[in-house]
Amino acid sequence: MKILLTGAGGFTGRHFQVQAERAGHEIVVLRADLTDQAALEAELEGSTVDAVVHLAAISFVGHADENAFYSVNVLGTTRLLDVLGRLPKPPRRILLASSANVYGNCECSPIAESQPPSPVNHYAMSKLAMEYMASTYLDRLNLLFARPFNYTGAGQDPSFVIPKLAEHFARRAASVSLGNLDVEREFNDVRSVCEAYLLLLEHGEVGQVYNVCSGRPHSLREVIETFKRLTGHELDVIVDPAFVRPNELHRLCGDPTKLQQLGANIGLPWKVFELEFTLKSVLDACVAKERTIS
Repeated sequence: MKILLTGAGGFTGRHFQVQAERAGHEIVVLRADLTDQAALEAELEGSTVDAVVHLAAISFVGHADENAFYSVNVLGTTRLLDVLGRLPKPPRRILLASSANVYGNCECSPIAESQPPSPVNHYAMSKLAMEYMASTYLDRLNLLFARPFNYTGAGQDPSFVIPKLAEHFARRAASVSLGNLDVEREFNDVRSVCEAYLLLLEHGEVGQVYNVCSGRPHSLREVIETFKRLTGHELDVIVDPAFVRPNELHRLCGDPTKLQQLGANIGLPWKVFELEFTLKSVLDACVAKERTIS
C-alpha cells in the first residue's frame, strides 16, 4: 500500500515508518502543519494514496498549553479529513490514533471498547472530541479508530516516565523524582503497537474502535525493580508532589479481545512483547546515547 503518514517525525511515527516499509509498504510523509488549512490543501492537492495513518498529535498529558490539545488533536484532524474528503480519489482506508485515556477512571478492568468514555484531562477530552468529529466524515471516508493503551520504546521523549527512568539508570544516577508509584499501566512495546496499526489498516472494520492493548498492567514499582535487575544499580526514588497529577488515572488496563480476534480470524496473531524485553530496548538506547555523549 501507499500510505500517507502524519506525525512521521514523532516517536511512534518513526517506528511505524520503519515497520511499514519493512513490510513492503510505501510511506508518503505529510509535511504540512495540521493547523494550516492552506498548507494541507497545497501539499495534498491531486495526491493519490491507498491509506492514511494519522499519528500527529499533542500526546503528552502534562503539556503546558491546554489549547494546543484542541487546536491540533481536534481541529487539525478535522482540517486533514476535510482535505482528504475532497480529493478526486479519497484513500480507501484511514486509521486515526486516539487514546485509551478517553476511558478515564472507571471501575471496570480490563476495559473493553464498549466502556462509555469518561475523560478526566484535556488530552483525553481532545482525543474523544476528535473521535466524535471524525465520525461525522464516515459518510464519505472509510475511517477506523485505534485506542492504544500506554506504550514505550527506544527513542521516546524523556518527559515520559519509562525513558526518564531508563536515562537515570543508564547514567547510574543517585536518585530520580517521580509522581505516584502505585499507578498501573500496560507499558506495551511501540513495535507491537505499530504492528497492530498495520493489521487494523488492512483488516479492521470501517467505523469501529479497537483497543490496542495487552491486558497486562504493571506498576511503576515493578518497572523500577526491573531496571534495577537489568543494571544492578540502586536508584533512590523520590516522590515529588509536583509530578503527581490531579485526576491521575490509577489503573489503565485494556481488554484486547477485539484486536486479538481480528488477528486470529485472518491467521495473523498480534505479537505482544514481555515487559523486560521492552524495558531493555529503551535502556540499551539510553546507554548507547550516554556512550556517544561521553
